[in-house]
Amino acid sequence: MESHGNVVHRGLLQTGDLYQYLLKTSVYPREPDSLKQIRTITSTLPRAVMGTSPDVGQFMSLLLKLINPKKTIELGVFTGYSALVTALNIPEDGKIIAIDHNRSTYEMGLPVIQKAGVEHKINYVESEALPVLDKLLQDTENHEAFDFAFVDADKNNYTNYHEKLLKLLKPGAIVIYDNTLWGGSVAMAEDSVTANRIEMRKYAIEFNEILAADTRVQIAQVPVGDGVTICRRL
Repeated sequence: MESHGNVVHRGLLQTGDLYQYLLKTSVYPREPDSLKQIRTITSTLPRAVMGTSPDVGQFMSLLLKLINPKKTIELGVFTGYSALVTALNIPEDGKIIAIDHNRSTYEMGLPVIQKAGVEHKINYVESEALPVLDKLLQDTENHEAFDFAFVDADKNNYTNYHEKLLKLLKPGAIVIYDNTLWGGSVAMAEDSVTANRIEMRKYAIEFNEILAADTRVQIAQVPVGDGVTICRRL
């Protein structure tokens, strides 16, 4: 990862300077103050790279306004940037089931979420994601009940999440998977991939191939942030 000042370079563009141009010209001027605050909090953490890229957040905001979802689910919350993106862009009566195993990081961003006046939209669940998804699926009322999902959790479970989410999402609903290009390593020779990327690279490649062959969804893989794949359930 490249770093420019206190900004971690998350983009897949040709140069860090080009990514900074995109951020400074199109993303930062439109980013709500509450999101800027959570991004600043996240930048101070040792694992700041886990935070949602602001260009991904902008892309999500536009998509959410287009589809206007009311019932959403998020796997992987960290400091709450993506959850706040969703909360700011769904209707007043919209809800997010936000699942993460580490509440302490979410609580770092929680005061900002509260100040933004959208905490009531977020049902935070401190847990690994698979047990929560299984519990939701036990109630048939949850089958094909969700309008939108965002996944930024453990990459080795993306395929498992996908299978369960397809049962929870309505036909026409959208799910976004983050980090599907994994720093560009999916297209690199294995011996040129850095040690911190090598294990999850394998899962990213496998998952991309699964989505490409999955006739249950319409897909688009977009090189914003660390790469996101948008799936529309058919």
